[in-house]
Amino acid sequence: MEQGLRLLIQFVLEFAPVVVNLVQKRTADGITTTSYKLPQAIEEIIEFVKITTNSKSSEDEFQQEKLWQQQLAVYQRETQLQIAQQQRDVSLQLPEVNKVLDSWPLRLYPSQILETRNAHKNIPLKIFIAPPQIKFDQFDGNPEEISEVEGILAEGLREFINTNYSLHHPIRPTEFLAGAWNSKSFHSESSIKALFMLLKTEPILILESDHDGDYLNFRIAYWGLGQENYFYKTISRLPYKEILRGFAKSRALEWKKVRDELVNLGEDLEEINQLGGDNVHNLAILEKTEKWQAKGIDISKLSLKYQINQQDIAKFCQVLITCHCLVAAWVADAYHLVHHDVPPLLPELLPSFLKDRLDLPAVQAMSENNLLQIYATGYQQVYQALEKERRYWVPELALQLAQSLSHLPDRSCAQEQVDYSINTWLELRQVKTQEFPHPLEAMLSAIKIEDEEYFDQLKEYFMVVGDRQSIASIEKILQAIATLKDKRTLESPELIHTLTGHSGKVASVAISPDGETVVSGCADQTINIWNLQTGKQIRTITGNLGEVSSVAISSDGNFLAVGSCQHPKSNVTVWHLTTGQLIHTLLGHQKPVNVVDISPDGQILASGSNKIKIWNLHKGDRICTLWHSSAVHAVAISPDGSILASGSSDSKIRLWNPRTGDLLRTLTGHTGEIKSIAISSDGQLLFSGSADTTIKIWHLLTGKLLQTLNGHSDAVKSITLSPDGQLLFSGSSDRTINIWQIATNEILYTLTGHSGSVNSLALNPDGKFLVSGSSDQTIKIWQV
Repeated sequence: MEQGLRLLIQFVLEFAPVVVNLVQKRTADGITTTSYKLPQAIEEIIEFVKITTNSKSSEDEFQQEKLWQQQLAVYQRETQLQIAQQQRDVSLQLPEVNKVLDSWPLRLYPSQILETRNAHKNIPLKIFIAPPQIKFDQFDGNPEEISEVEGILAEGLREFINTNYSLHHPIRPTEFLAGAWNSKSFHSESSIKALFMLLKTEPILILESDHDGDYLNFRIAYWGLGQENYFYKTISRLPYKEILRGFAKSRALEWKKVRDELVNLGEDLEEINQLGGDNVHNLAILEKTEKWQAKGIDISKLSLKYQINQQDIAKFCQVLITCHCLVAAWVADAYHLVHHDVPPLLPELLPSFLKDRLDLPAVQAMSENNLLQIYATGYQQVYQALEKERRYWVPELALQLAQSLSHLPDRSCAQEQVDYSINTWLELRQVKTQEFPHPLEAMLSAIKIEDEEYFDQLKEYFMVVGDRQSIASIEKILQAIATLKDKRTLESPELIHTLTGHSGKVASVAISPDGETVVSGCADQTINIWNLQTGKQIRTITGNLGEVSSVAISSDGNFLAVGSCQHPKSNVTVWHLTTGQLIHTLLGHQKPVNVVDISPDGQILASGSNKIKIWNLHKGDRICTLWHSSAVHAVAISPDGSILASGSSDSKIRLWNPRTGDLLRTLTGHTGEIKSIAISSDGQLLFSGSADTTIKIWHLLTGKLLQTLNGHSDAVKSITLSPDGQLLFSGSSDRTINIWQIATNEILYTLTGHSGSVNSLALNPDGKFLVSGSSDQTIKIWQV
């Protein structure tokens, strides 16, 4: 082993200068162009050496030395190839980077843009605007002083973002970098590509609008975290000349009302017109066009030049601000939902945001150009993209969007979202709609008490749109939910037995598959076997066990696995549950064995100390070893046996392939040691309990954090799930057991019978009995 360590140190020292040189290589502008990190395998070796150099291995040292030398040779070749490729990439990219910076479309360097990331838990979305360059002298009567569009647009967007999506927002940080766009540089696709080349690691949104004849092309460019390419598309064409003329016409009509009132008071018309300014000119054109149109003349062939002023420009800028705010919020919502599981905010803001803007002709023109349709469709596309991983969110999200759109004159978009919400709700519950005359009647067949809030919101929507028939159907559903609540028979769990046969803390409990037997492992170096129904002790297993840390029973009820945490007796033993006969003693752990678990198919056994060993349960042969650098306290195997989840004292959860030993994913989020892990019966969800007092719910296949449950005041030592997946049971060092409803994340009951830490929980197969083991030396059986 010492020779292996020397080889490793020699290897690292040999390549360290090369790596440092790559990391420090910079362009003349001070932009870091590359960095290099040692392969994960090397880091794992270093972690393993830290563990093993302070202990003696019981395995053949010669074979182990040979294996290390082979592995180091492979890692050395891999690193040489990676460094060579990195050097080649740098050589190729440096000239290109310098060329891009020569025509960089921003006034900020990449380093200035990147420096704000580390201060935030959620990485902020950065927003830039490429404002339109409009020549207002194309209109007659160009005012002497017209404010720059960019300044007004930036101020309006800044106010909206700072109010709702500020950089300092705890869950939706968004950084608006106004004035950064260099309009003299290149634009469109070329500028977006240049930005993506150097800023692809950062989530970026660019709002671009350019002048195209009588129109403004409104485009967005966007990329999120980990995207291989950027999205760039024209989403709307605003007829800006028509919009400005519309404002001039409206102003002229308002002037006509004032003029007529003054004439009725006896004032001289000529004197009044002298005070009317360009309104007189615009009104004359407007009255002529109305007269000509009444005579059937096609005025589209005429060149009618209205005069615009600063007031018209200001209203037009409000139109641009509306467009930019809508799209910025839409993309920010999509980004934070996809990457940080934060629900959208704009659907909640939209009614009040558009309240004072809907009567503007320009906003009506926006609607005609389908901007709000694009907004609604964009959200639906995001929700559809989430269906695979987080489909259970979709009904509520789509309904929220429908509620925000229900206040618009055209409610077709809102109705599409309601239909999408209802159909997804029915699909999640596997209801066949063709068997019912109406979707709402189909929903009645699958309701649960937990759906009450959703149907309350659905009723609110139908009340806004005035759909009386649907309101009546929803009221019928809500009445059925009320009936279910009245019939709810779940009573407070009852303590039926307290078992007192141990003389030390009870570390672990398990229940046999037939639901008849309880097994308890204790620090007093004994294992007790009890009858679940009567609470009577059946048998005690002793014999050089050491301090028992964990017990597990195979799915066929034949095997009992026992882990010992008393060094140097740390080992794993396998017993025949019925006869109490010792079958295997599994050696190899150099640290205390904290946890054991058996796969649902009963084929493999996992034992965790500072590393995890996978064994063939029937033969006792070792299959592979999973390397951890910290003590492993929790292990769980998925129902299909394809994933093993482990939690350790470094506050991380690791997902492995238990057959090959490959590390699949590392989950981070807890701030304390992981004490307990459970996987749902459908293999979709992972639950973890920690010394940080929280329980976290993860999507097992993607590793996404879905929810954090707060309800304990001390470490969560054990968690288990009901057979139907509806309830979560958690035991804590705060001496309590919480029973959670998973659908609502609510605590239904708190059990307070133990006087010491609740170290272990187990449910019988039908979920009617809960067994808890505690440091108070007792085992309690609850009827739930």
